[in-house]
Order: sequence, then structure tokens, then C-alpha cells
Amino acid sequence: MAWPKVVLFGDSITQFSFEEGGWGASLANTLQRKCDVVMRGFSGYNTRWAKLILERCVPKEMLSEVVMATVFLGANDAGLKESSVQFVPLEDYRENLKSPVTDQCVFFWNQAIVKYFQEGGLKPSQIILITPPPTDDLAWDFACREKYGSPGNRLNANTGKYADVCSSVAQEAKTGLLDLWKLMQEDKSWKRFLSDGLHFSVEGSKFVSKHLNQMVLAGTEHLPMILPDWKDIDVSCPEKSLYK
Repeated sequence: MAWPKVVLFGDSITQFSFEEGGWGASLANTLQRKCDVVMRGFSGYNTRWAKLILERCVPKEMLSEVVMATVFLGANDAGLKESSVQFVPLEDYRENLKSPVTDQCVFFWNQAIVKYFQEGGLKPSQIILITPPPTDDLAWDFACREKYGSPGNRLNANTGKYADVCSSVAQEAKTGLLDLWKLMQEDKSWKRFLSDGLHFSVEGSKFVSKHLNQMVLAGTEHLPMILPDWKDIDVSCPEKSLYK
């Protein structure tokens, strides 16, 4: 029995989404008995690295079962050029998300992320681009000094530029969009949504769930619950109910 799948593709913010109180776990709970939620998050990855592994992580043969996919990348691309090995220029970030490959390091799997999902059969409405969230500069600087002994390598104003590019790609490709960079900052106390200035706190995950779950539910409302409710099983001959 093939179960419909919702794929979450991204960096550490996606990888950590199944931690206690995480937004990925919340989505899986919301879609129970309708879809498998498949987490494909890779801590520290930028779009350049992510597009190279996409076909291995979400093989083409799996795409026929995928009903929705989230692409949540950019927080690492937005690292400052002078202090982050993860830095990706804005235009390269755009191309990695949507446009054909133009760099010299070309492999058959090195194609734009949105394009890969579309060529695999997903409609634009089945793909949700999520912008990088805002960065709390001071908190992230403190976390970097504590973890790595070096100053912070993110600035919220710079992350906003990547969020804008992500939004424009979504508009051009006509995909879904969850603009967390803007939405979170509409709350005056938005910094509480971050645990270390970059990654989500439990409150941040709840914020994401509030918006994302609605979008995914709208895209999966046509799917039935898999297998009958126990109250609908013919107890005298359960095979009639369970082997339809």
C-alpha cells in the first residue's frame, strides 16, 4: 500500500523539526492516517549543496507518491561572505531554487530545486517555498561565540534580502509561499520565536505550524483517511471492511 507523502526539504531548521514541540512533528500529527511526512533536513546545508543531494534524498520514483513538498532553505546561504563558508550569492541562491544551472560544475543531478519537483510531476501549487526566518543578530552572535568561539556570521537585514528573493521565486514559479521573515516580524516580540537567534524555539515552531498546517491541509483535503475507522469495521467479518 503506497501512502501519499509530504516531503520537507531543507537545512537544520527542517532537520530539527521533529524535536519535541517541532513544526514537522505537528504537521505529521495533523496529517495522521492521510499522509506520511518525510523529513529531509540537513544541518548547515545551503542551496548549492542541497540541490546536489536532492535526487538521492527524494528519488524520482518517490515523486509519484508526493502530494506536497516544502523547500525551506536560505538561512545558511545568507551567511556573511567574509565569515561563512556556507555563503551563497543572492543570484546563485535564486538560480539554485528555480533557474537552470549556469555554473561550470555541472552534473546531471545539479538542477534547480523547484524545477526538480515540477519535472517529477508536482504542480506549482503542491510546492511551498518557505523564506528564511528573521535572525536575532545579538542572540546569534552570543551563540556563535559560545559554540564556536567566533563572532556571529548572520545579520537580519542581509537575511531579509534572501527572503525577498525566495518570495520572488515563488511568485515567478507560482508556488505556494510562507514568508516567515515578514510574518514573524509583524509580532513585536518576534525574538521569542528563536532559541539561539537562528533556530526555532517551541513558540517559533508553533508559529510555523499555525501557518503551514493550514496551507498543507488545503492541499491535501481531497485525500481520504487511509483504511476505515474502527467503528466502521464489520466486526462479524472484518475482512469485508479491511480488504476492500
